[in-house]
Amino acid sequence: MEFEHAPNDPTRKDMSPLLKLALELGPLGVFFLFNARGEQIASALPALQALGKPIFLATAAFMVAITLSLAVSLWLTKRLPIMPLVTGVVVLVFGTLTLWLHDDLFIKLKPTIVNCLFGAVLLGGLVFGKSFLGYVFDGAFRLTNEGWRLLTLRWGLFFFVLAAINEIVWRNFSTDFWVSFKVFGVMPLTFVFALCQLPVLQRHALVQEGQDKA
Repeated sequence: MEFEHAPNDPTRKDMSPLLKLALELGPLGVFFLFNARGEQIASALPALQALGKPIFLATAAFMVAITLSLAVSLWLTKRLPIMPLVTGVVVLVFGTLTLWLHDDLFIKLKPTIVNCLFGAVLLGGLVFGKSFLGYVFDGAFRLTNEGWRLLTLRWGLFFFVLAAINEIVWRNFSTDFWVSFKVFGVMPLTFVFALCQLPVLQRHALVQEGQDKA
């Protein structure tokens, strides 16, 4: 079975990896900072005290930061990568529910919903012979069909693992611990998992025209 995946777009505009990383991780950093320093920030800006506990202030700041991140990405590249876009939409929806109902349950459920969504789409696509992982990675890699299948399967399962971890953490630990874990636990875990996929990328990489296979 052959797997369809996102084609490379030779006309697309790419941003530097460091800027891309900053745009993706920046909103999380803002979320952590406003939750950790929410009381001090609210004291300096009395208008924000109406939001209540630091988690609600952090949620509002997170929504603003992720909107700005998407806007900058769109301005620089003239397009929005699917993964940040979906994440941003879910953040705005669940963030709004969090602030409107004054219940931090919704923002805590956001990672579970997003990860389950990505996991279901990736694994479901495999059933129909499609690899949507190329869209998640924004066409950054050119792999054989077997490479896409293996990588899609692994990332699909990993997203479900992240969803399960999020459920365990927010249900059993404090809000402050959950926020810290999102930044200092989930991101390093994802980075390590991505590094572990390098052998698959190398083994199943397609040789570009004009290049010799190493």
